[in-house]
Amino acid sequence: MIAPFAVGRLPQIHFGESVRARVPELAASCGRHVLLVTGAHSLRASRHWEPLLAGFRQHGLEVRTLAVSGEPSPALVDGAVREHRGTAIDVVVAVGGGSALDAGKAIAGLLPSGRPVGDFLEDVGLGLPYEGPSTPLVAVPTSAGTGSEATRNAVLSEVGERGFKKSFRHDALVPRWAVVDSELLESCPRPLIAADGMDALTQLLESYVSTRASAFTDAIAESGLAAARDGLLLWYEGGGDQRAARSRMAWAALASGLALAQAGLGAVHGLAAALGARFPLPHGYVCGTLASAATAVNVAALRAREPANPAIAKYARAWGILASGQVTEVSSVPEDAPERLVGLLEEWCRRLELPRLGARGVGEEQVPALVASSRGSSMKTNPIALTDDEVGEVLRRRL
Repeated sequence: MIAPFAVGRLPQIHFGESVRARVPELAASCGRHVLLVTGAHSLRASRHWEPLLAGFRQHGLEVRTLAVSGEPSPALVDGAVREHRGTAIDVVVAVGGGSALDAGKAIAGLLPSGRPVGDFLEDVGLGLPYEGPSTPLVAVPTSAGTGSEATRNAVLSEVGERGFKKSFRHDALVPRWAVVDSELLESCPRPLIAADGMDALTQLLESYVSTRASAFTDAIAESGLAAARDGLLLWYEGGGDQRAARSRMAWAALASGLALAQAGLGAVHGLAAALGARFPLPHGYVCGTLASAATAVNVAALRAREPANPAIAKYARAWGILASGQVTEVSSVPEDAPERLVGLLEEWCRRLELPRLGARGVGEEQVPALVASSRGSSMKTNPIALTDDEVGEVLRRRL
């Protein structure tokens, strides 16, 4: 029997090379006034910038622009809403990495009401229910990692001793359209390929073993893991068919967003939120460097306390996909396949040159506070409830 499941709101998806040309047409279907949210530099310096603007002009659109540098903060979102709310924005088009997409998502959600995002932020805001509506959003990723083009949350950060990394979350925030064009990935630098690629891989793995996983998310996660297997290292190391590698990673990232939006995540993302609040560390890097350690701690805890937990078999199948290219049944893989998955993730981390947390300024003295700050929504769907000592062990393995 297939267990019951429900699927939340999804964007209308346009995937493939050259689909970016549809963005002005999609925007024009909503009205004449566009807020274009981008990253700080890369898109504007690329060969895609002028054709995008020309497409907007061709459709008679008036475009206001906002550049987002670094991960978006509540102050950035609130400032943008104040600046642009009086201009009757009909549609927000967010083109960039996860930061630009999350900023665009939050701004689109608040433009109709003008309310500050702090009213709705999880855990640190007023906790008021968000009821929408949201301004229509076209989400166009230019990196392969976060999957924000398919999710219902915008992650906002304040970095510092009292910092936080929390979500503004609601089904109404799901982009109306996700336009995923692998040609937009051409200019990704190698460190971004590594960090964002491991973010996608981690999201696929965590949603696969999540306590909220379903037949729907399993199928998407398995497909995404296979795409990451065939795309990430090839793209990063510059060998083989780079065009095909980019296409596979565009799908892996989109699949990770689709899966996590329905199933949730796990310990890696719980700790990534805590680390991102205290240190100016790229989110994808944190996920990548912690993936093997969190898997090792989860597997050990499952074997010790819940040996019949289905996540053990899923970790085994994940090893089968990533190592041999097969979606394998538990009976056809070695007993130690979950532990072999840990070794494989460690190997990928080395090949992608992701440094340890200690090399980025994280020390043993910060571990207790980071553990205490990690108990957000992501940790709630980890395949097994980890003790504080076990969560701390995840960090200590990568110091």
